[in-house]
Amino acid sequence: MEPLQLSQEVKKRRTFAIISHPDAGKTTLTEKLLLYAGMVRTAGMVKGRKNRKGASSDWMQMEQERGISITASAMQFHYKDSVINVLDTPGHQDFSEDTYRTLTAADSAVMVIDAAKGVEPQTRKLFTVCRMRGIPILTFINKLDLPGQEPLDVIAEVEEVLGIQATPVNWPIGQGKHFVGVYDRFLDTVVTFERISIGGSKKAVAKTYAIEEAVQSGAVSPEQATELRDELELLDEAGNPFDQEAFLAGTLTPVFFGSALTNFGVEPFFDHFTELAPCPRPRSATRGEDHCSVDPFSSAFSGYVFKVQANMDPRHRDSMAYIRVCSGRFERDIVVKHDRSNKDIRLSRSHSMFGGERVTLDNAFAGDIIGVVNPGVFAIGDSVSADGLLSFAPMPKFPPEVIAEIRPSDVMRKKAFDKGMIQFRDEGAVLILEGITAHTQNPLMAAVGPLQFEVIQSRLQSEYKVASVIDTLPYSFGAWLLGDAETFSVSSGSMLARDARGNVIFLYAQEWQKGFALEKNPDHQLVDFLDG
Repeated sequence: MEPLQLSQEVKKRRTFAIISHPDAGKTTLTEKLLLYAGMVRTAGMVKGRKNRKGASSDWMQMEQERGISITASAMQFHYKDSVINVLDTPGHQDFSEDTYRTLTAADSAVMVIDAAKGVEPQTRKLFTVCRMRGIPILTFINKLDLPGQEPLDVIAEVEEVLGIQATPVNWPIGQGKHFVGVYDRFLDTVVTFERISIGGSKKAVAKTYAIEEAVQSGAVSPEQATELRDELELLDEAGNPFDQEAFLAGTLTPVFFGSALTNFGVEPFFDHFTELAPCPRPRSATRGEDHCSVDPFSSAFSGYVFKVQANMDPRHRDSMAYIRVCSGRFERDIVVKHDRSNKDIRLSRSHSMFGGERVTLDNAFAGDIIGVVNPGVFAIGDSVSADGLLSFAPMPKFPPEVIAEIRPSDVMRKKAFDKGMIQFRDEGAVLILEGITAHTQNPLMAAVGPLQFEVIQSRLQSEYKVASVIDTLPYSFGAWLLGDAETFSVSSGSMLARDARGNVIFLYAQEWQKGFALEKNPDHQLVDFLDG
């Protein structure tokens, strides 16, 4: 492919994650992007009745039953002149480990905030991870069709709680049942909307006016126009001007208002998103012992595995490795160097993903997400490159908050149980550990929330026909041990365990025990976050 063609393809890419607290409307917003992109004719209701369509990005049976996103999913489609790669991440706090890793594959993030509830705890956690990784963030303040805080108050809360400047790109006209549209500050136009379907299953009818025309047509009342002018004047005088460099640096967030449920303000947001959000940017890596920057416009293919997922489709019963393409062009059957094994691997069974559906993928470019059938070769964090051994930054490991021992209910199903636990270990949604100082024949599970244990039990039953028993252990904290585990002295109420890669973690029940352990073991370190 000519360099100009490669450059044009990469510049079209917009790869982003959607982050939020549970129930802020994240997956609903994803559905509406699919609707406006023409990928679905009717947007699915995330928490619909049994006869309603489920969310396209939720493929797992447990997700469809509970109406929540449990595992991160990736989808690609065209939106007008852009190629969109959207990473729909679990908002529930119990699934943040999967979410954190998925964020490494994003070039930007859309932060969805409930207008009534403001900035909630999980939003703060995910925002912090985005800031750590320098990911630019766009903010969509949702549920303007319901009673909520004043828009100025929500803006102030975003700035105060998250420590970031906020610049409204559009501004709501009315609120609750009086919410009729948005004013676009960039284009100096009013866009009004009309519902044509229950639950926003079809596109809302939109009309564009100048402010005076909107009043004359009756689309906006004189009172709403007066209030709008007053608020715009205040924003012009006291608000932050938009600065693209500050946005890309992660110190300023452009803010949009709307209702994902009714589709009010959704299309203007997506239009601005494709203009503001960055295309793929350089990523740091190492080649041998030398640090380097990988140019996405380079012709040499490279990428890394950020997620492994098994049994997405019961018809295939295989494992899929999700690879973020960081540079160049991917072609099916390409031979790449696998950094961890130092072996050549042919990537022949490649797919694009749409929820649980897979379509054979022949080509991909920097920014794209490709699914590769994984015959036990790939693990989370592995790097692949066409021109030699290239290693991208390792996946972060976060400390668990709940620990449990798991065993099969029927010892005759031990072989199938072991097979399932190896698969879950490779996927990394929970940490599968082996006890060191507390001897047990059964594996330990560590996660950031107990609901993930239910997922493991459910998947053991549905995918491996194994019923299981979980015994929660009295540990609420974990820290990674740097130093010789053999010489580390462990007191009562704590234990050491080892993950599949040999990393040792110190598990303990009360916060003071970490400091006490360090006093007893001055030649060791305990860290909350571990790379790799």
